[in-house]
Amino acid sequence: MSLHFPTIELKDADPVDAVTAALDELTKSVDDRLKAIETKSANVADAGELSEVKATLAKIEAKLSRPGIITDRKADAGEIERKAFASYLRHGNAASADELKALTVSTDTAGGYFAPHEVSAEFIRDLVEFSPIRALASVRTTGAPSVTYPKRTGTTNAKWKGENQPSEGSEPSFGQAEIVIREMTTHVDISNQLLTDGPQALAEVNLALAEDFGVKEGLAFLHGDGVLAPAGIMNDAGIQHTLNGHATNLSADALISLMYDMPAAYRQRGTWIMNSRVLATIRKIKDGAGNYLWQPAYSASTPETILGRPVVEAVDMADAEADAFPILFGDFATAYRIVDRLALSTFSNPYLLATEGMTRIHATRRVGAGVVQAKALRKLKMATA
Repeated sequence: MSLHFPTIELKDADPVDAVTAALDELTKSVDDRLKAIETKSANVADAGELSEVKATLAKIEAKLSRPGIITDRKADAGEIERKAFASYLRHGNAASADELKALTVSTDTAGGYFAPHEVSAEFIRDLVEFSPIRALASVRTTGAPSVTYPKRTGTTNAKWKGENQPSEGSEPSFGQAEIVIREMTTHVDISNQLLTDGPQALAEVNLALAEDFGVKEGLAFLHGDGVLAPAGIMNDAGIQHTLNGHATNLSADALISLMYDMPAAYRQRGTWIMNSRVLATIRKIKDGAGNYLWQPAYSASTPETILGRPVVEAVDMADAEADAFPILFGDFATAYRIVDRLALSTFSNPYLLATEGMTRIHATRRVGAGVVQAKALRKLKMATA
């Protein structure tokens, strides 16, 4: 009687579960053989077979006890990268080669490494929270230092003509809208004691960078000068405005005029942008029939609206004061482009502040933005005092 070794079928099953089931089957087979051999203990051949079974079982147990033979595939797939990132923060490039291999080298910052996916993902989520423009605009990535969009600046010139009159030719005119990638950098000094704790260090780095980069990026998307920072919406000369008619008091008529000064295609996809103080003022405004212009959100999928269009708060918008532009309305996805060049690149320097027990973490983000269709946006201008 020979010992039966079960076949391990992995396919789509979890490897740990498959091996465990096979081991259980093998154990049962061994138990059955032992019982059979015990009943024939006087038989020398069976006794020898018992020794063979015991030796085989010992070898199997030894193999299963080796580290790395069975791994829990249900564990977090990013665990290796997170541990490598924590080691890199503590030791810089002095970390082991195996740990550095788990991180992707950045081509934009010499010697730097991209943070693990979990860190970058949370970083982007926080950017969306700080910058509502990113959530509304069209966003893409690039590997180039700039992105150029072809742009039509004029149409053909058709004319009515009489019988036997020759037609006149005309050509549309074209231009280009270029979005240049800009760079934003900062560094964070973290105690080596905190870095030793691992998860706390990652959370600290993530929080510091997300808050700082998120606030600065949101401000640039609205008020960027286009020189060092991306070109902001409010500084684009091509965006037209509607006059409010008063220096401090917002007018319901002005909001209606602003909305219908827009081309219908952009108006139907439009979103209002303003800060919370301006929104609070508009919530109190009624039309001629006594109805509030602002309407609440009745469900998570239905945002609050003004004149039937969604409204989003942006802390960087101006207050309703003389000569200010407190309200922006339009189709942001058509009008504004955001181009990400580098999500988050980090460089660890554990030597600069080593005597103080600190490690300096340098962070770099590269992003460009600009208005590509000014007619899709319009702003409200308060009167001069």
